[in-house]
Amino acid sequence: MKSADVIVVGGGPAGMMAAGRAAGLGASVILLERNSRVGVKLRISGKGRGNITNTADIHEFVQSFHPNGKFLYSAFSRFFRDELLDLLNRLGIETKVERGGRVFPVTDRAADVADALHRWIESLGVAVRTGTRAKSVAVEEGRVVGVELYAGRIKCRAVIIATGGASYPKTGSTGDGYEIARAVGHTIVPIRSALAGLVCAEDWTKDLQGLSLRNVTAKLVFEHSGSEASVKNKPRAVCEEFGEMLFTHFGISGPIILTLSRQAGELMNKGYVWISIDLKPALDHEKLHARLIRDFKQTKHLRNYIPQLLPKRLGEVIIELSGIPPDKPVNTITAQERAQLVNLLKDLRLRVLRLAPIEEAIVTAGGVSTKEIDPKTMMSKIVKGLFFAGEVIDIDACTGGFNMQAAFSTGWVAGESSALYVKDICNKQLLSSNVLSPNPT
Repeated sequence: MKSADVIVVGGGPAGMMAAGRAAGLGASVILLERNSRVGVKLRISGKGRGNITNTADIHEFVQSFHPNGKFLYSAFSRFFRDELLDLLNRLGIETKVERGGRVFPVTDRAADVADALHRWIESLGVAVRTGTRAKSVAVEEGRVVGVELYAGRIKCRAVIIATGGASYPKTGSTGDGYEIARAVGHTIVPIRSALAGLVCAEDWTKDLQGLSLRNVTAKLVFEHSGSEASVKNKPRAVCEEFGEMLFTHFGISGPIILTLSRQAGELMNKGYVWISIDLKPALDHEKLHARLIRDFKQTKHLRNYIPQLLPKRLGEVIIELSGIPPDKPVNTITAQERAQLVNLLKDLRLRVLRLAPIEEAIVTAGGVSTKEIDPKTMMSKIVKGLFFAGEVIDIDACTGGFNMQAAFSTGWVAGESSALYVKDICNKQLLSSNVLSPNPT
């Protein structure tokens, strides 16, 4: 195909949803994907399990996208979780709900969702062109007329940019959409890591690389600096998450850390940030003291006792941080030393230096300014016939399926709006030709 009504640039969840919706309304659609297959990033989402949405209501969804959440009200109102799950169910994808309202395919395979969407859009007549990279959007008199490739041009009446962000560049998300949008006059809010691991000052995290902890609580602790320090100089817990985390070569990551990272990134410009890990959240300080008093009646050495409480590698770190000799019998540990262990178990603190690089982030913050996009149609306010969907827009939320739902919702609206836009143009052209043609009578 050398021309189409609608060209979708990007074959991720937003792009496939947009292509499917536009084609379903009768538009001829070409989907351009630079990778050898569609849905590459979708296939690895949720650790390959595919966290596709969440059971939270629209209000909670909008709140999770602060400060640009209100931009998504219209899209969520028109195509939300129930509509998504109904579509996927018709495509053969059954789902289940897990902790935190996270929704996954029953098969625990994100690839099943990607494959189902691929089959769906092809069944609707979408021409999927993989291995094809868009260079720019061709615009004449403020209106889209085609897409420039690195080898030729495809004519069209509407273009949907759904290229994703700049995280995980190996999946094809290298920021192409930002450059395409900027070239036609759009403002790009500076991009940065949104959901990312936290780089920490402590060297001992390297010794724990790959160690995963479950059922722990992580608190984000903040202290003001600069002019506000004199008034607000006491470190305070800002928010906390319970669940799973992971130690890495640079610091910490995992679900609860990714959720905290979004606010950590915002606060680091205002002061100092720490993560406080409660390794035993089921026991308060008093109960943990009581347990250690009971257990310390044993004669075994501390290094042999700690594995009863913690994974071996983490236990070795805790002993080192406590300053207690590892070969000291636990029945000789003093009250002060016991208090030190309790404090470490309830408040293992790490100083956050920065977020992991954007290339390692789960989601990109920043992107095409929401002020320049009509939230009801996802069409550009600058170029007629140019639409946006998904992560390329300046919208990002915490983990839990929120970002994926936004991709599906904005994709659906962009696809629907582009098809209606093309139909409107065709109707106007038909009307014009009828008016100008001679009266047959």
